[in-house]
Amino acid sequence: MEQTINLKEELDVRVYIPIKRHEMLIKIFKELPAGESFVFINDHDPIPLFYEFRSIYGDVVGWEYLNRGGREWKVKVTRTEASEGREFTDISTLLDLRKADKKEWKQIVFHRYGMMEEDTTMELIANEDPAEIHGIFVNKFEGRHSWVYKKKEPNEYVVHITKKDKSGLGDTGYSVVNEFDIRPYPPTERHEMFYKAFADINAGEAFEFINDHDPKPLYYQMEAESKEPFRWEYLEKGPEVWKVRVIKVKSEA
Repeated sequence: MEQTINLKEELDVRVYIPIKRHEMLIKIFKELPAGESFVFINDHDPIPLFYEFRSIYGDVVGWEYLNRGGREWKVKVTRTEASEGREFTDISTLLDLRKADKKEWKQIVFHRYGMMEEDTTMELIANEDPAEIHGIFVNKFEGRHSWVYKKKEPNEYVVHITKKDKSGLGDTGYSVVNEFDIRPYPPTERHEMFYKAFADINAGEAFEFINDHDPKPLYYQMEAESKEPFRWEYLEKGPEVWKVRVIKVKSEA
């Protein structure tokens, strides 16, 4: 069903699951005339989308943060020039890592991989062999993906990664698909944000959140009430910043 979108208004994509957000915004950018802009609101930093835009359409993407952090990341996207863009036939998305800082490669790749559908393929292009990323796929997703080098030349490595099942993840694997800072919000809203984030992810996916104190009471509440298994991992433990990763794991059959 086609959806009418008014680009003069801010687009709040938080109501959609992550893959639908990407599909919608990529389609909007594809049809955007040169010199035109749109503003969208997301619930975490959408920087992987910026690299996906640039990978597909070239260096014609203006990207301006109007608000950063919390539940409301607001970005103004401008098409600075006309461009053809790459049409896909054998792949579902393209990430040209040559356009990204190497420190961000893992975040970009695994964020996008976590949203892929079964039997779809991501193309990576890099100026060096993405061996570290390959190693993570071997360790985390063995038997659930294929990794094929399409090209190995100086300054140009092309890889096709195909997801072979719906999650693409084993019990010990995960893909972080959401991250947010709950510190600016009152306690009641923090709990609501936490439970919504957990409800929104699938088995094999994770989210990360930042708090200003140890959120251990949330852990105990989840342990007592959740019907779905989860893992709780501290990434930072105070004294001022507490960062936690929550992974929804697969139930045992």
